[in-house]
Amino acid sequence: MVRERSARTELAPWLAAGTMLTGGLLTGIVWLGGTLGAVVGGAGWHPPPFTVRLLLQLAAGPQTIWPQASPIAVWGGIVATASLGTATGVPLALILYRWLAPAPGLAGLRDLREFTYRGAVTKARRLRPSLRTVKRVPSDEAGVLIGDVDGVELRGSFEDVYLVFMGPRSGKTTTIIAQTAIRAPGAAVVTSIRPDALTTTAAPRQARGTLWVFDPQQICHQAQTFWWDVIKTARTVEGARRLASHFVTTSFSANERGNYWALAAGNLLANLFHAAATSGANVHQVLEWLAHPAEQDPIDALRAAGAVGMAGQLEHTVSLPPETRGGVYDTAAQTIACLLDPEINRWITPTPGQPVFDPATFVTSTDTLYLFSKKGRNGAAPLVAALADAVLQAGIAAAERVGGRADPPLIMVLDEAANVAPIEDLPDLYSFLGGTGIPVVTILQSYQQGVRVWGGPGMDALWSASTVKIIGAGIDDADHAEKVSRLVGHHKVIDSSVSYSSSGRSVSVSARKERIYTAADIRALKKFTAILLLTGIRPVPIRMRPWMREPFGPRLRLAAARIEKQITDRAIRKQVP
Repeated sequence: MVRERSARTELAPWLAAGTMLTGGLLTGIVWLGGTLGAVVGGAGWHPPPFTVRLLLQLAAGPQTIWPQASPIAVWGGIVATASLGTATGVPLALILYRWLAPAPGLAGLRDLREFTYRGAVTKARRLRPSLRTVKRVPSDEAGVLIGDVDGVELRGSFEDVYLVFMGPRSGKTTTIIAQTAIRAPGAAVVTSIRPDALTTTAAPRQARGTLWVFDPQQICHQAQTFWWDVIKTARTVEGARRLASHFVTTSFSANERGNYWALAAGNLLANLFHAAATSGANVHQVLEWLAHPAEQDPIDALRAAGAVGMAGQLEHTVSLPPETRGGVYDTAAQTIACLLDPEINRWITPTPGQPVFDPATFVTSTDTLYLFSKKGRNGAAPLVAALADAVLQAGIAAAERVGGRADPPLIMVLDEAANVAPIEDLPDLYSFLGGTGIPVVTILQSYQQGVRVWGGPGMDALWSASTVKIIGAGIDDADHAEKVSRLVGHHKVIDSSVSYSSSGRSVSVSARKERIYTAADIRALKKFTAILLLTGIRPVPIRMRPWMREPFGPRLRLAAARIEKQITDRAIRKQVP
C-alpha cells in the first residue's frame, strides 16, 4: 500500500499539468474556431474572454457566447479549427518529441545538430573560404549527403572520411554512389565493376565538366578517348614504390605480402618502373626487361638518374642464383600480367590524336573520372588503383599549395575498393585525408573483404580512422554484425511482475540491460535503411535516399535509360561480324 501511495504522489503533478494543458488547448480551439465561424456566418469579429468558462458556456449552446451568429457556423468553425490543429500539431509534436526524447540508447536530432543543414553550413563556411560571403549556401556545397532521420536531412562535412558496408543488391549505387557523385561540388572519382555507376551519374556530371571514362576491359564498351602515362608516376622513388605496390597488393593478400617472393617482386618492379620513368621508356620496355633478367640497361638508367641504391639492389637481384632470380622475375611478371593484354595496354601508352589525362589538372576542375575494372588477377584493378592513387596524391599536393585544404573538395567514391582499388596504405591516408578537403567514401561488402587486402590491423585502423560509418543492408558477416551490435550498445528494460499471496498483492520491479540491435537485427536491416556511427555521437538508424525519389529522379531516369541504350548498342555492334 505504501508503494501505491508513493506512485500516485509522483504521478499527481503530471496529471495536473496534463489537465491544465488539455483545458487550455480545448479553450483555444473553441475561442478561435467559434469566433472565426461567427465571422464567416456574418456576425463579425467578437471574440469572447479567453477563460475555461467558455467550455461550460458552450455546453449550454453556442448562442450564449455568440448570440448573433448561426450555431451551425460556430460549430463548423470549431470543427475546422480542431481538424487543422490536429493535422499540424500532431506532426510538430512528434518531431519535438523525437528531438527531445530519442529512442533509448540512440542519438536524437538534438545530438545530430552539426549534421543538419544549418550545422553543415556552419562547418562549410569555416572549411571553404569561397562560401564565407555566400548568403544562401546550397545543400550540396555544404556537405556530403548521408541520409534522413525522422524526415530531417543529414550531411557529413568535407573533412569527414566515410566507410560504408553494404551487401550486393542492397542499393549502394542508388543511395551512395549516385547521390555522392551527382552532388559533388568539385572533381569526383568513381570506381566500379558495373556500368550503372556511369549510367546514373553521367548526365548531371557532364553538365559540370568533362567525363573521363577509363574502361580498358570494356565494361561500359566505352571507346578510348584519352590515355594515361602510368610510368610518369614513377619519376620519384616514392612514386615508383607506390606504383609497384598497386600490382603487388592486387595479386597478394595481406598475409602473403610479407613473404620473400612478394617483397622481392615489389622491389624489382619499383626499380624497373623508376628506371623506365627516368630514361624516357614506357611500359613495353618494362615488360622487355622482365623477360630478359640479365639486361643491363635498367641498371645503367638508374645510375644515370642518381638512384645508386636502387641500381645496386637491382644488380643484386640480377646476380642471384638462376633459380632464385627466375622466381623473383616470374613473380613480378605475374603481378603485372594484365599489361600483357594489348586492349588494356593501349590505355596507358601514347595514342596519336588523343589527350593524356593529367591528375594535377583534374583535381582543380569539376570533371569526373570513372574507373572500371573486372574482378580477378587478370583484371585492370592495379591500373585502377594506380590512377585513383595518382589523383589522390595530386589532390593532396594541390591542397598543400592553397593552405592545406582543397576548395572545392575532391570527392572520391571507391566502390568495390577491395577488388578494384586496393590502395595499400589507404588506412594510413584516412587519418589525415579529411583535413585536406578530400573526403573519401570507401565501400566494402564485408569487414573480412577489407581484412584480406589490408590485414586485421590495417582494417581496424581504417575502421577507427573513419569519422562516418554506414552499416547498411546485406551484412552477412556474423563477427562484424556482432561487433556493430556491441558498439550500438544496450538500453535499460524495466520488468515488473505481480504476485498474490495471503498477505495481498505485491509488485516487484527490476531493471536489466538489453541490446538495442542484436547481430540478427543488423543482418536483417531492410534495403534503404542503415545504422549510422559518428565520432563522439551515439548510433542512430537512418533512411537512405535513392536517387529515383529525388525531385530530379524522373529527369535522371530518362537520361540513364538513354545512356544504357548507348552502352547496349555499342556492345551489339562489337558482336556483329
